[in-house]
Amino acid sequence: MVRDSASSEDSPSLQAVLDALDDADCRAILRETAEPMTATELIDTCDIPKSTLYRKLELLSQASLVHEQDTINPSGGRTTKYERDFDDVTISMYEDDDFSVTVERPPRNADERLADIWSKMGDEL
Repeated sequence: MVRDSASSEDSPSLQAVLDALDDADCRAILRETAEPMTATELIDTCDIPKSTLYRKLELLSQASLVHEQDTINPSGGRTTKYERDFDDVTISMYEDDDFSVTVERPPRNADERLADIWSKMGDEL
């Protein structure tokens, strides 16, 4: 089963997308997150300081360009991995001179959607 159409919470603002894509560190993170990576892996791979990395991940998250995945470790605790969450970003200009952004997302299977639900529930607790 594929992901449903993006809900309003999945539709980022044009400014959020532009801010994220205008940042060189954010672009480096996007290049590396085709497959899920932990923050530690991203720090090493992108050569970004830890405090900066988390600010950049927040920018990318606000723009709905990065997806956070939490897994529970058998020994306790959880591991968070980050993955690029779009196939294509299109910025358009309409006849009335307004801009819009469309983020095309990859299909998600039932297991991924269930993991998202559990992750959101954990955040609310």
